[in-house]
Amino acid sequence: MSKLAVVLLSGGMDSVVTACVARKEYGYDLAFLHFKYGQRVERAELERFWKLVEWFKPRKHLVIDLSMFKLIGGSSLVDLSLDVFSQSESGDGIPLTYVPFRNGIFLSIAASWAEVIGAEVIFIGASQVDFAGYPDCRREFLKAMELAVNEGTKPEFKVQIVAPLLDMSKGEIVRKGIELGAPFHLTWSCYVDSEVACGVCESCRLRLKGFEDVGVEDPIPYRVSEK
Repeated sequence: MSKLAVVLLSGGMDSVVTACVARKEYGYDLAFLHFKYGQRVERAELERFWKLVEWFKPRKHLVIDLSMFKLIGGSSLVDLSLDVFSQSESGDGIPLTYVPFRNGIFLSIAASWAEVIGAEVIFIGASQVDFAGYPDCRREFLKAMELAVNEGTKPEFKVQIVAPLLDMSKGEIVRKGIELGAPFHLTWSCYVDSEVACGVCESCRLRLKGFEDVGVEDPIPYRVSEK
């Protein structure tokens, strides 16, 4: 049986390209891990996840409910009283869309599942180029998490945390996805709307610019398509 890797699959463009890289460039069988955490577009992301499970046919898949993120708050993705289009008022340059330590919690759960199912790698679609304001998308953080996971699990269990898109721009990610046959038509990136992508939130604008940079039309519809 082929080697197994856990892939954090939100249903967004970056996570899908990461899944393609894990399978086609690294040669892993896939175990898809998805999180419902009270995000504004939880339904849209979950729908995409199931479509992607059908498309990729991973060896394993798992959906985890982390509704405590709504109780914790602190992010416009989970707190509807915060404006998703506003920047942080703290002056630290970190967007309000940052969910406090989200990737740390996601990776901890991924490590737990990886230890149980015998996966040797955890793939995450983090990028520090377009989302440089997110502290949990930095190389230093991911290396620290890898060290912590391997210190806190069984001695015979060793896992790598791999972020193959870490230094790629959105255009480079789109190009890589096209090269690997990524099903972009099944993905969802919008922060705001679960029916039709808004086209104006930060995530939509970055995605649209990525396709524009490559000279390819994004296969999903938008209410507004200005970059």
